[in-house]
Amino acid sequence: MNLDAILAQTMLGLSQGVFYAMLSLGLAIIFGLLNVINFAHGALYMLGAFVALIGYSYIGPWLGYPDFQMGFWWALFVAPLVVGCFGMLMERFMLRRLYQFDHIYGLLLTFGVALVLQGVLSNYFNISGTAYPATPEMLNGIVNLGFMYFPKYRLFAIVLSIIVCFATWFMIERTSLGAVLRAGQENPKLVEAFGINVPRMVTLTFGFGVALAALAGVLAAPIYSVSPLMGADLIITVFAVVVIGGMGSILGAIVTGLTLGLVQGLTQALYPPAANTVIFFIMVIVLLIRPAGLFGKADG
Repeated sequence: MNLDAILAQTMLGLSQGVFYAMLSLGLAIIFGLLNVINFAHGALYMLGAFVALIGYSYIGPWLGYPDFQMGFWWALFVAPLVVGCFGMLMERFMLRRLYQFDHIYGLLLTFGVALVLQGVLSNYFNISGTAYPATPEMLNGIVNLGFMYFPKYRLFAIVLSIIVCFATWFMIERTSLGAVLRAGQENPKLVEAFGINVPRMVTLTFGFGVALAALAGVLAAPIYSVSPLMGADLIITVFAVVVIGGMGSILGAIVTGLTLGLVQGLTQALYPPAANTVIFFIMVIVLLIRPAGLFGKADG
């Protein structure tokens, strides 16, 4: 296989890796700052895609305005906002009741929420997938990268996802707001003594984490079919990415997600039968050598 073909497959792997990075980043924020294992993350990614699809194709006729369509640019803001609000309600009225119990209870609750969302949407939408037709005209077509012709939209999704990921990392690791968030996780009583409403901060943080999943869903909608099972197909791989990077590691989630997308792309070029399992093989090796993950901190 020549170099151009390998580079082309690497770009395709990176276009998948940015979704791994954004989803694992949301999971890492929720677990690292709130100690919640959110198994509904894939379903909320799917919900973000459906908010974009419903806003474009269905909401106008439902409201009696058949000509109304929520375009792609609006969906980039509206879908994360809607799903983020749903996540905040979920944290406030369901997860908050389970914080004093073992992590497994939160995992089971979020797993149940995922099944409910998938079941409800499966009753009304095609389970095999529905095309999202609202890609902006300026993002249609292809661009010459020298070694391949690459879709403009996929290049846009890669650039925007990387910007969002590293902006989130900077906010959490390098700003006073991030310091407050980390302190609230480590010593909530001390933070409350400074007049900060820690429960509200927890709710907003959870909402932000699931909003990242919704944003990834909107970006994925023009590339993949919008399906009630699109999150279920991805969430196991994303959990593997989080484990490899280190549970709760923000930088680990981003770097590992992008890197494993590249690895998967290269594997697809060099040995296609292993492309779907290479991430799990790497996870096993990492857990044997460094159980805390590549960027995680071992207890004690």
